[in-house]
Amino acid sequence: MKIELLGRKLIHSLSPQLHGIFADYSYTLREIEPEDLDAYFEKGDFDGLNVTIPYKKDVIKYCDALSPEAEKIGAVNTIYRDNEGNIIGHNTDYDGFCAMINSVGTKVDGKKVVVLGSGGASLTAQKVCEDKGAREIIVVSRSGENNYDNLYKRHFDADIIINCTPVGMYPNVNERVVDLTRFSSLKGVFDMIYNPYRTKLLLDAKRLGVPNCGGLLMLTVQGIKSGERFLGKTIPENVIGMALSTLKYNSVNITLIGMPGCGKSTVAKEISEIENRTLKDIDALIVEKEGQNIPTIFKEKGEEYFRNIEAEICFDICKEKGQVIATGGGAILRKENRDIIKSNSVVVFIESDISSLDTEGRPLSKDISTLKKMHEERLPLYEETADIKVKLCATPADTAQSIIKAVKEYLK
Repeated sequence: MKIELLGRKLIHSLSPQLHGIFADYSYTLREIEPEDLDAYFEKGDFDGLNVTIPYKKDVIKYCDALSPEAEKIGAVNTIYRDNEGNIIGHNTDYDGFCAMINSVGTKVDGKKVVVLGSGGASLTAQKVCEDKGAREIIVVSRSGENNYDNLYKRHFDADIIINCTPVGMYPNVNERVVDLTRFSSLKGVFDMIYNPYRTKLLLDAKRLGVPNCGGLLMLTVQGIKSGERFLGKTIPENVIGMALSTLKYNSVNITLIGMPGCGKSTVAKEISEIENRTLKDIDALIVEKEGQNIPTIFKEKGEEYFRNIEAEICFDICKEKGQVIATGGGAILRKENRDIIKSNSVVVFIESDISSLDTEGRPLSKDISTLKKMHEERLPLYEETADIKVKLCATPADTAQSIIKAVKEYLK
């Protein structure tokens, strides 16, 4: 069986990995330009398709029939052949977005919903919210009646924000489509983007204490539901949770934070070897880039220079996925670093006894009194940034195993 994902830019798609978890059919990426769609469908060399940006509406004309779900939404993300060989257009994004809403317990009925974007994903969000009894659904686009120039004036009282645009998607992970602080009564924020794991929009929602969910759950559910159409059978419900946990663990980074000298680099190396993850050591990359050790950089160029280089490297490294990353002890001092570290990582704070910290070659932590003061200042930032806290074990290998276990449990 030949299944393809049809879209324009697909290099970072997780769909092949997802479908490989629950099915054994061939699943490949098919990047195509709009002018080539006619020829592609005329050839028809596929058994089934998933369809993504920007073709969810464009492919409708190639279908012999639409399922009721696709008909009512006006967009197709799944194409399969029936027993007569007819091309059927279906939409499983509906199931995926329902799962996002249900996952945080946010009630849509009676609420004012603002949907950002007007493409195929937006149509799905609108239909789900309509079916769940939303009081009002506002669609915001760049040039529509409701746009980003009048959004805050007209709709500051939105209860729910749903991002259906690509703003904030890898590699532009420091972007967001709206400022959540300008809405007065938010009860839920949803972002269909799944790379990064936490968009800037979701990080803002978390900081404001607003229930939120990203697009990885939607990707998983819609993928499994489309797989049912390709296979012609029901996939057990427990597969969704297993597939989601697997996708999360394989795609996010494991990023270590903690005091200078607590052993982050050594532990990260152990995790890298155990889990076959690419190792990235921020301090080592700074040394490589500058051609000088860190004490010399501090002495000759100053801490501000060092922090600027550190921020550049943090952004370049932490927006990628599937790595184990050792940060410098002070990487969490800047908010932009904390955000990029959290965007695509499970962040692990290695807790350590101050008296056990290694101070050799560390310009800001030369003695125990300096370390104690530094710990007091940085502890709130470590705790703000971390998803998990893990205490140092007897050996780096033991600490690595403890972290791996804790991360897997966190992602269940």
